[in-house]
Amino acid sequence: MLLKKTNIHDKLLREQFRKSKGDLVINWVHQFLKKTPSQNERILENLASDSIEDFNDFDFDILDTDRIFSESSIKKICINYRLRFLDSRLFKGTFPQEALSEITQLEQEHNLQLQGFKIMAPSKMFVLNKTDDPLLFAPMGNGYYYLIHKWGNDLHPLRKLMMWPFKNFENLIVTILLSSVLATLLVPDGLFSPKQTFSQDLMVFFFMFKSIAAVVLFYGFALGKNFNNAIWKCKFDKAI
Repeated sequence: MLLKKTNIHDKLLREQFRKSKGDLVINWVHQFLKKTPSQNERILENLASDSIEDFNDFDFDILDTDRIFSESSIKKICINYRLRFLDSRLFKGTFPQEALSEITQLEQEHNLQLQGFKIMAPSKMFVLNKTDDPLLFAPMGNGYYYLIHKWGNDLHPLRKLMMWPFKNFENLIVTILLSSVLATLLVPDGLFSPKQTFSQDLMVFFFMFKSIAAVVLFYGFALGKNFNNAIWKCKFDKAI
């Protein structure tokens, strides 16, 4: 494959550092900790349950700043790549042992029990058991989240481009217009008359525009689709 897959963690880092410039530097020590079944069960229960707390009391002196992301950075990446940022209880995939190990390590280092977990992943990850780059976060308060673990495959390298039409209404209209122009150019000259005129080309363009727009509208309403900026934190399959 000529194009490299998109690592959504790298994109988050670039977006975050573009705003904060990374003014803090803290060393992070990675250790592998073995888990007992009871520890894993307790963590999985927390991942699958609701939490009334929206933050965890981390010890900021030992946090890795490369893993701290603001909600605005997360939102922008979700909109650009058509991802969702939802509670971990809605996640239908499986949590790898490495993620559970990271959670236990953080809990021991910070002397707390993590809760309020969030997952950033494509919509299908909250419906089907797939592996397309999910990221597990824990809330820190004040609109900031700490990245605990990333697993699965990276995103398709053209995902951002493919999801660009669904980013907002303006992008969708531009896409329909460009598609209509392309479809008009594909219509052979002389199809309706021996010599094609500009007015006939214009009529063909409007016909193509209405046809493509009708298909897009039908697809959108029939399947309950919505734009990226409306679904990134929506927990419903059919976002209105």
